[in-house]
Amino acid sequence: MFNTDFRSEDYGELQRVVNAVFAPGVSSRATATKLDVVARAEIFDLCEDLREVVEALPSRTYTRQRLCDQLNSILIAHGWGSVYGTVE
Repeated sequence: MFNTDFRSEDYGELQRVVNAVFAPGVSSRATATKLDVVARAEIFDLCEDLREVVEALPSRTYTRQRLCDQLNSILIAHGWGSVYGTVE
């Protein structure tokens, strides 16, 4: 049987970015900007595809939940959810 699920070696890297921007235990009302997310992505030296996902974020202020929803939406739109993983 042919397996269509392919996980990149970069699987889970966006979750690392989200966790770095919004540390566990931080208030659910805490916010971050797109610039905060882009800066973290650069620090983690994300692959080209994941940089594209981060760059596709609209310029705004995000709560953790809103950021995750937006990143997941971009990942799904590109068909990369199973390749790079979604975030929570």
